[in-house]
Amino acid sequence: MRFTFALVGAIALAGVATTASARDYLSIAGSSTVLPFATIVAEQLGNNPSFNTPVVESGGSSVGKKGVCEGIGTEFIDIGNASSRMKTGELEYCDSNGVDLTEIKVGYDGIVVANSKEGTPLVISKAELGMALTAEVPACADGSININCDTWVANPFQKWSDINPELPDIAIRVYGPPTTSGTRASYAEMVNQKGYCGKEAMAKKASAARGDKKGKKCRAMRTDGAYIEAGEQDNLIVQKLQEDPSAYGIFGFSYLDQNSDTLQGAVISGTNPTFDEIANGTYSVSRALYFYVKHAHVGVVPGVKEYMAEWVKHWGEDGALSDSGMIPMPQAERDQYLAAMNDLPKLTADMLK
Repeated sequence: MRFTFALVGAIALAGVATTASARDYLSIAGSSTVLPFATIVAEQLGNNPSFNTPVVESGGSSVGKKGVCEGIGTEFIDIGNASSRMKTGELEYCDSNGVDLTEIKVGYDGIVVANSKEGTPLVISKAELGMALTAEVPACADGSININCDTWVANPFQKWSDINPELPDIAIRVYGPPTTSGTRASYAEMVNQKGYCGKEAMAKKASAARGDKKGKKCRAMRTDGAYIEAGEQDNLIVQKLQEDPSAYGIFGFSYLDQNSDTLQGAVISGTNPTFDEIANGTYSVSRALYFYVKHAHVGVVPGVKEYMAEWVKHWGEDGALSDSGMIPMPQAERDQYLAAMNDLPKLTADMLK
């Protein structure tokens, strides 16, 4: 089956090569969280004189998943990085363009809420965190908060202490990723939807009353200035926090790990954003990291298989990726995705259920 994929890819890419030189390097784009890890792997592959260093770009998980699905040919990327798993609708876009993919999980990461060590540490529950940043909250007609009220209003909370007097008495101001980001999608699902509207009694009751039993409408983030979209470059958020001790930021654990001399992570629902707590499943806001490889480019664009093999060399407990903040998968999962790299099973909608 792998040889069939390569043959199809060769036919598809041949038409492109008649009008422009075929690419002699891998083109990869997507998640800003996966970016530093993919860059490490790309640089390692570039040390092999037989291959050019792959070009790895950011843009967000949606850019990676959409980009790898857009078509076959050297004008399209070969691999899409993502910190949120592909959804069935995104896979349907692949199918409509005749693109077959294999899904490769590479490790785990925690989503942290961090701030400058010169600022006030945040010890907060997921429900309180969701209440602070979701676009709407339930209230009574007169604006008061009561368990029996289910009118949804624009989020009125201005200070953290408005939510809980034990929280910092400072304005809610959080820098975070845009809608194209897998980090944002994962955060909104785990914190706003499941942690707040799925757990907090009043929000859960009010969500059911508006026909939203799963709380999906709670994923919308505030747009009144309390939540500030800072683009896909997490290093920019880090810089903002270092400049403003009263602000907080949302990004992947690796960026906290790399800046632990100046930043501190919030304790969320009694769990700490540490390597050990993410690795053992204790930390309450963690997710998997993926890349999606296009079958038709395997064996055609140089280095696809070799790039995947390079991940395997570095994704263990003592590897370069772990040293940079990525949380390794258990050995059984590593074996599973090593087999997927070799066999290239086609990703189907049933596999995403």
